[in-house]
Amino acid sequence: MAGGREAALEALTACRRLDAWSDSSLKTACRDLNRREAAMASRLTYGVLQNRALLDFYLNSLCSQNFDSLEPFIRDILRLGAYQILYMDRVPDSAAVDESVELVKRKKHRRASALVNAVLRRLSREKEQLPEIPAGDQGEYLALRYSHPVWLVRRLMEILGKEEAEEYLRLDNEAVPTTIQRNPLRCGEEELLESLTASGAVLTPHPWLPDCWRIAGGGSLETMHAFREGWFQVQDAAARAAVLAAGLKPGDRVLDVCAAPGGKSFAAAMAMEDKGEVIACDIHSHKLALIEKGGERLGLCCVHPLLADGRKVREDWLEGFDAVLCDVPCSGLGIIRKKPDIRYKDPVRLAGLPEVQSAILDNAGRYVKSGGVLLYATCTILPEENQAVTEAFLKRHEDFQKERFPLPGLQEMNDGSLTLWPQRHDTDGFYVCKMRKR
Repeated sequence: MAGGREAALEALTACRRLDAWSDSSLKTACRDLNRREAAMASRLTYGVLQNRALLDFYLNSLCSQNFDSLEPFIRDILRLGAYQILYMDRVPDSAAVDESVELVKRKKHRRASALVNAVLRRLSREKEQLPEIPAGDQGEYLALRYSHPVWLVRRLMEILGKEEAEEYLRLDNEAVPTTIQRNPLRCGEEELLESLTASGAVLTPHPWLPDCWRIAGGGSLETMHAFREGWFQVQDAAARAAVLAAGLKPGDRVLDVCAAPGGKSFAAAMAMEDKGEVIACDIHSHKLALIEKGGERLGLCCVHPLLADGRKVREDWLEGFDAVLCDVPCSGLGIIRKKPDIRYKDPVRLAGLPEVQSAILDNAGRYVKSGGVLLYATCTILPEENQAVTEAFLKRHEDFQKERFPLPGLQEMNDGSLTLWPQRHDTDGFYVCKMRKR
């Protein structure tokens, strides 16, 4: 049976060859592993992706050959070994070296085993005297220090300034706090906390969101009694805040135009006390099964998954909803903490996103009743996907206007739109804009 290191190599290979996402690649690679080895694979995969540029910088300084000229899987094995040596104190350097060499041999590239052995042993010996990162250009320095593309670092510095941009980058490479929302339709607060505590979990009330907690420990959430019974759902605080901003009430008719995997649809249904209707749409049929399964687990009867393209008009929906939620496809640059490989996606592919986002928003606006709410959201922090899209929409549609929304426990004022930041709010990078139809 493959161990955690080999599973991590498999996941990294899938990310590179198939342009697959790390989370899905890990799930496949770890399917036959025990919990300990799966945890090792996850730590290694995410650790390498979070620190790849810096690891490559160090490895290139120690390698007798040009590092970039090595076969891709050899580079991945060296990165895995280097990450263990530099970042995993509980793994002996000798084990990191030996297991990396064995990985090469198992892949039938014995000739490369001597190189891997030499480079990693040298790294072990010299890890306290590694070369300093060139400090000339601030953007390039931060890009290398935190393994982000230079273009993104420069963009963040424009938006935030150097110091806050660096804090954002640092947090991108930190573990993500897991936030859960209680399902008030299934259990009380005391019942939930007792069950989770008994499972070994440690819970901390969210600092500014009601009925939400940070959870750590206790093992896999999906195996817990409280999860199986539908007593809570996992949802980042930013997504929860977006649903609160909509101001939903029992009996509302709600359309979630880009719903999968269903978190906002479920939060909406809970806010409505499962009274009314939530139509949860997605363009991919296989994702509808996730929404259906999640709704069943949570005991939500008002959530109805439906295959639909957010850009195509449905005449039967015109002016038919009290609220329309648009969490549109975006660059995802606000969730790099969760998906570190996003930073390596081709920025050229991002250029066309505002056009898609605008098309979805224009179409969604047609479905809002007079007096109803249109909520636009993304998990990115780029103004061109956020403020630029909503401001252009408002210019095209004078029957909509932004509406301020309070968030419980968060005193920050807004004009109807708000960007949430990891370094300011301890959430995903997220944008939400609330618009009311006259």
